[in-house]
Amino acid sequence: MTLPLTPADQLIIALDGMERAEALAFSSKMPEVSWVKVGLELFVSAGPEVLADLREQGLRIFLDLKFHDIPATMAGACRRAASFGAELITVHACAGRAALAEAQAAACEGAAEVGLPAPTLLAVTVLTSWDEKRLANELCIPQPLQARVEWLAELAAESGLGGCVCSPWEVSGLRRLHPLPFELVTPGIRPSGAELADQVRVMSPAAALNAGASRLVIGRPITRAVDPAEAFARCCFELEQRQR
Repeated sequence: MTLPLTPADQLIIALDGMERAEALAFSSKMPEVSWVKVGLELFVSAGPEVLADLREQGLRIFLDLKFHDIPATMAGACRRAASFGAELITVHACAGRAALAEAQAAACEGAAEVGLPAPTLLAVTVLTSWDEKRLANELCIPQPLQARVEWLAELAAESGLGGCVCSPWEVSGLRRLHPLPFELVTPGIRPSGAELADQVRVMSPAAALNAGASRLVIGRPITRAVDPAEAFARCCFELEQRQR
């Protein structure tokens, strides 16, 4: 996959909380947007057809369904997701080496069958809503959070995946271990003044890229803004200033 060159290429707009009609209406009014994230809510309500609808608008798709199952089931799901044109697809790293490797191979096969480039599978490490104390108390995982993320990212890389999803707090450590073109996609991005909502480990767009992120996922600070196009432009401007 070609590495991002412009701020618009580095920003993925999450269409969370939207129905199909709302998502398509929103994206049609945002011509500067290159990438959108389709997550569980939108996919369950609208089905895979929404991916074709968004691609017809010229958008690139980050399919964030976080597959986690036995190897054969994950492989089948990723094969189908790739055939629908998703270019970034999330799977849970803790599914294990066999499931990750089979999912990666199947995704490449699914894309090739319909004449599309192979997608990049991204391994989800630790969700941005978790902190170290909850990880230990609720899941009995005593590892320091940074170590846990690095362990899972290494498992993903060894399994042939092209990147992972992590909070911006873990990006700098991961980037030292996994240089480009390994993708580090970070949710938990909050422009200055935005509410945290259900995110815990957050960072500003420019700070996340400076730390080593390759792409940023931003939802409500843009989609629920009074003027979404203006909010998106502000984020792009912040990233442009960082590059000067």
